[in-house]
Amino acid sequence: MSEAYIVEAVRTPVGRRNGGLAGVHPADLAAHTIREVVDRSGVDPAAVEDVVFGCLDQIGAQAGDIARTAALAAGLPETVPGVTIDRQCGSSQQAVSFAAQAVMSGQSDLQLAGGVQLMSRYPLMSGFLAGKEFGDPDPWTGCEGWQARYPGEEISQFRGAEMIAEKWAISREEMEAFAYESHRRALRAIAEGRFTKEITPVAGIDTDEGPRADTTPEKMAGLKTLAPGGRLTAAVSSQISDGSAALLIASEQAVRDHGLTPRARVHHVSARGDDPVMVLTAPIPATAYALAKTGMRIGDMDTVEINEAFASVVQAWLKETGADPAKVNPNGGAIALGHPIGATGARLMTSMLHELERTGGRWGLQTMCEGGGQANVTIIERL
Repeated sequence: MSEAYIVEAVRTPVGRRNGGLAGVHPADLAAHTIREVVDRSGVDPAAVEDVVFGCLDQIGAQAGDIARTAALAAGLPETVPGVTIDRQCGSSQQAVSFAAQAVMSGQSDLQLAGGVQLMSRYPLMSGFLAGKEFGDPDPWTGCEGWQARYPGEEISQFRGAEMIAEKWAISREEMEAFAYESHRRALRAIAEGRFTKEITPVAGIDTDEGPRADTTPEKMAGLKTLAPGGRLTAAVSSQISDGSAALLIASEQAVRDHGLTPRARVHHVSARGDDPVMVLTAPIPATAYALAKTGMRIGDMDTVEINEAFASVVQAWLKETGADPAKVNPNGGAIALGHPIGATGARLMTSMLHELERTGGRWGLQTMCEGGGQANVTIIERL
């Protein structure tokens, strides 16, 4: 089996809702990271065999296979195809997995993988809303098999996050302390220039817009809960965001043929499912599965990126895995930096690689919860 190497990894700044990236066409946003990866690597664009990009709510400007549109908008030759992936919030992490698997199998030598999302224009679940015109209020109503298996269940990430907080006995105060630390870490990373190398400025924006320097535990404590009697507030939830990220995945042959310098090796990729009603717990069994498959322990990881969809998701994962909190999301997560859903997986991978390089770490693990009760896990080895 061939090795799959990460040669380049870049991202845009993450723009806040209606912020600096809101007016950029999503295909142009994706094209920007594609061009930057090609330019930084120096690879011949015609040698790229596929562009695999994640994107949700594929309507309007995000419809029509945005991976292909973005590849053409980036100036890649017309011979380079593109395919758009929807594994919900894990779409662009899955895009990296598919690209790596194609290379590992020997069927491909050079692939571009990443993701894009413009949530300012297309809010979360816009695809659901688009279906109402055709009489479909959501993906489950009217599905006999689903209703027989999960009769009358409300399917909502907000409900799932509340259920997790209750099951793992995570208080509002604990979640707010976690969220505050996410902002603190992100602001420190920005101040120290930790993101500078991984970010390619776009639309005059060169810094993540999400972290709030003025947030305080007192302000968080004063917010209303998302549901009456609940524990979650907007402060402990990921931010609505815009952004894109892209990575170049190469085989050993491509590295030799194009004179590339690999920065990391993709050691493991997998995905697992869990309870679709609780929705957000799958990173727990998915991490256990990946570690068992590789014979590794969570303590072997020098850094971990787990998406902060909600504070309770990461806190439950920490309780179950016993991971060192200091190594988990060391530069903040989606609560502070934002969550452009179709792009977040590639954004996390990009940040994880750069953090391993910054600290001299060897192993990194990435996981994230996804709609349908799923999770991806990727383990990379810095070279």
